[in-house]
Amino acid sequence: MAVRTITVLGSTGSVGTQTIDLLMAAPDAFAVRALIGGRNVPLLAEQARGLRAELAVISDPALLAPLRAALAGTPIRTAAGEAAVIEAAAMPADWTMAAITGAAGLAPTLSAIRRGGAIALANKEALVCAGDLMMRAVQQAGVTLLPVDSEHNAIFQALETANRGAVEKIVLTASGGPFRTASLEEMRAATPERALRHPIWSMGAKISIDSATMMNKGLELIEAARLFGLPETAIDVLVHPQSVVHGMVCYADGSVLAQMGAPDMRIPIAHALAWPARMPTRSPRLDLAALAQLDFAAPDLVRFPALRLARDALRAGGGAPTLLNAANEVAVAAFLERRIGFLDIAATVEQVLAMLGTPPADTLGAVLELDRAARDAAQRIVGDHAA
Repeated sequence: MAVRTITVLGSTGSVGTQTIDLLMAAPDAFAVRALIGGRNVPLLAEQARGLRAELAVISDPALLAPLRAALAGTPIRTAAGEAAVIEAAAMPADWTMAAITGAAGLAPTLSAIRRGGAIALANKEALVCAGDLMMRAVQQAGVTLLPVDSEHNAIFQALETANRGAVEKIVLTASGGPFRTASLEEMRAATPERALRHPIWSMGAKISIDSATMMNKGLELIEAARLFGLPETAIDVLVHPQSVVHGMVCYADGSVLAQMGAPDMRIPIAHALAWPARMPTRSPRLDLAALAQLDFAAPDLVRFPALRLARDALRAGGGAPTLLNAANEVAVAAFLERRIGFLDIAATVEQVLAMLGTPPADTLGAVLELDRAARDAAQRIVGDHAA
């Protein structure tokens, strides 16, 4: 594999740090152009030194001086702030990891797409909140979009390009989270500590709560529709507690192709990083004999209404997915702060969707305005719950 130039947007987050681990393990295969971190100056400086990056950018402009001090004596350039992040994303690079979470990742991801090259997409919001805008930019720039979420990466691997017309449906799998077998009463009384205890994956707080509500799978369903050009009716979800089968493609002849692997994010990241080749990882190898059994079940939409809300938003189109995502972020934060209960998360999202309808979201400005409106509405609803 020829040396590939790399930019990592969100290098200090969960996906970003695992990407850095893979780059560190193959230093002769990659040349790092830019690393963009959030607020963790020591980690960003360590990454930049270890990979001899050309540029290190910290999102918070107040942290530029500490970053410069941490990289003093090296040729690594430094920058800070929103404009610097967007400029770094636009630097020429063969491959970009887009892993800045939330609405903050929209403009940098769009900047990287418009620049061209391969984009490894780990920012769900890019396609959930601004799917039409992003996919239009992808087509105009002719970029290769490489999904990094384990489920979408699985579909990407199992989807035969020559047989796209023969696809009947795809299946995304869900672990079921910590409340897979819990009653509504148990879920109503759930504490943040209980909801954060995922049985399989080690993730950040927000995505862990999304897994517990199954909103994470709802966001992935919307993302899959954008990525693979499929209607909502052609995307199924199955609860699969072992998290070994990550996705399946069902074809017209009755064949089902599934991608399997240990529940380790380094596997889909490595696939995107090396594509169309493959690279070695230190990830655990799958031992089916030791597992002995794989279980699947349909999701319970009564106990997990977030999945229903996501389907409704996808069908509604326009800005509905943007509203869904923003309201959910506010509600999850309020739950983690103990201002609302666990079941209030989905209830808050449903109220916001009912209040704000399906406005258009065809420009980045419109998307950001809808994001703000949904957050304001959700904060008011959360305040009513807390009162």
